[in-house]
Amino acid sequence: MRLLLVDDARLYAEPLADKLRHESRIAAVDTACDPAQVARRIAAGPLDVALVNAAMAELLPVVRLLAAHRVPAVALGVTESEPEILALVEAGVRGYLPKDGSFEDLASVLDHVTRDELLCPPRIAAALGRRLAALAARLPPALPSAPLTPRELEVLTLLTRGLSNKEVARVLSIEIRTAKNHVHNILDKLGVSSRGEAAALARQVAGAAAPPSRAA
Repeated sequence: MRLLLVDDARLYAEPLADKLRHESRIAAVDTACDPAQVARRIAAGPLDVALVNAAMAELLPVVRLLAAHRVPAVALGVTESEPEILALVEAGVRGYLPKDGSFEDLASVLDHVTRDELLCPPRIAAALGRRLAALAARLPPALPSAPLTPRELEVLTLLTRGLSNKEVARVLSIEIRTAKNHVHNILDKLGVSSRGEAAALARQVAGAAAPPSRAA
């Protein structure tokens, strides 16, 4: 496993990096302290997982950068408040370690992340479900000449976030084949030929339906 440890405090990052290097299943551990260094490491070669200190100032930009390059990110030192975790998941985090988590807990989180699973308590899972429903509700109940089912609206919402069929299936707890069928139906109903076109159309319609912002 090739890891990237992202922390703007080297005093804390280097001891953890040294400990991780002694793990037999970890082939390499690199460190970075800001988005520019993260970008350079991504360009240098494949990464399996990135560990990001949740206390760093540029946390969300780093997570979004990693997500854009399909590098699973794990946030370290999370308070487990619902707003914090929802913001992290929406930015692209695939797992997190609470502030009181141990090194052994980190190993468990890495196991789940490499299996494309999100390890979280039921309270957080319920919050994620509510957030997903709220995002789906922001889309119109039916696009012109292309009515979508509630499940298809959920899938379309996830497509706007760039999720793959496998990731859609995991989030919605459905089979990958079912997710593929939903995507196929969405493309047919919207009259588009790709997932990107479907996502772009959804964003366009959602933006048109949004109320105008008020001047301060």
